[in-house]
Amino acid sequence: MATDLATKSDIVSSEDERLILVDSEDRVVGSLGKAVCHDGQGILHRAFSLFVFNGAGETLLQRRHPDKRLWPGYWSNSCCSHPRRGEAVGDAVLRRAGDELGLALTGVEMLYKFEYRAAYADVGSEFELCSVFVGHTDTEPRINTTEIAEWRWIRPDDLDHDLESNAQDFTPWLKLEWSRLRSEFAHRFP
Repeated sequence: MATDLATKSDIVSSEDERLILVDSEDRVVGSLGKAVCHDGQGILHRAFSLFVFNGAGETLLQRRHPDKRLWPGYWSNSCCSHPRRGEAVGDAVLRRAGDELGLALTGVEMLYKFEYRAAYADVGSEFELCSVFVGHTDTEPRINTTEIAEWRWIRPDDLDHDLESNAQDFTPWLKLEWSRLRSEFAHRFP
């Protein structure tokens, strides 16, 4: 686990930012503030998740900052967020990889899209139409310490084991997405 390369602390998201509301077919139906979208059972909005792999075939995990409203301190995929109004999802992925991880990526591609809802105690919920991306780098991250508490590279088999033995330590979307990556796309990743 590494935290020594934490060199940034810019605020890159807020509860006031407007999220893109969509229907189950990904048609835009409006926008609302992030906090409202995550209240109660949540309101369906557009999101993305990114898994970054290095040349050794490891994927980058991050532990969410303890000040996060939903799933603070949980381990999650490399980066996840929301596109801004008028921003293509792929552009948002590249922007947030830079904002959160200090990384420029190669080979970025979307693998699939899915809808999920997950409640975090009585604090709020994620209700997202999420596009799942992969990207590659051989650079070490320079994490944004307002977003990420710590990070680590992990081999896929070790992540499988950790998810089996310590599932409670991981975000629900990571568990859903990783399961599908391993079952449908394992041939593409070591």
